[in-house]
Amino acid sequence: MQTKMECLKSKIRHVPDFPRAGILFYDVTTLLQDRDGFRKAIDSLAAPFEQANIDLVIGIESRGFIFGSAVADRIGTGFSPVRKPGKLPSTTMRATYDLEYGTDALEIHDDAVRKGQRVLIVDDLLATGGTAKATSELVRRLGGEVCALAFLIELVGLKGRDKLSGDTIHSVLQY
Repeated sequence: MQTKMECLKSKIRHVPDFPRAGILFYDVTTLLQDRDGFRKAIDSLAAPFEQANIDLVIGIESRGFIFGSAVADRIGTGFSPVRKPGKLPSTTMRATYDLEYGTDALEIHDDAVRKGQRVLIVDDLLATGGTAKATSELVRRLGGEVCALAFLIELVGLKGRDKLSGDTIHSVLQY
C-alpha cells in the first residue's frame, strides 16, 4: 500500500530537460488536476499551521498563488501575493535575489502585511531558496513576523534551506 507521500509523488509529472538541458522539472499541474491528490497536498501543507494563529498567508508567484490561497482558506486567514516586478497595481516594496546568471526581483504591495501580523509563506517548490528568502525579507520589512515557510516540494540537494537558516520550514515532499 502506498503511503500518502508516495501517492502524492506519483501524481507529479517529471519533465526532463525543461526549461533547459540537464534540469528535471517537477510539474505539479498533474497533481492539481487530481481531486484527491490536490486535497491531500493542501491538507499536508496546512495541517501544521491549523492551530498556529497565522494571520496571513503569502503566496509566491505563480504556483504559490494556487497552494497559498487554498492553505489560507483551509486555516482561515487572508491571502496576499508576492509577484514579479510591475504586476501589482498599487505601490510596492521590492526585494532582489541572485540567480545563476544575474538577479531577479519580487514585489509586494506596501500595505499587504500589517505590523505584527503572523505570516506563513507558501510556494510549490524550495530549490535554491532565493525567492523564499526575498519574500521573507519583504514580510519583515513590512513589520510582519515570518512564522514559517511551507513548500509542497523541496529539492534537498540544492540546499535552499540553508539560505533560510533560522526560519521554520515545512516541506511535504523531498527529492
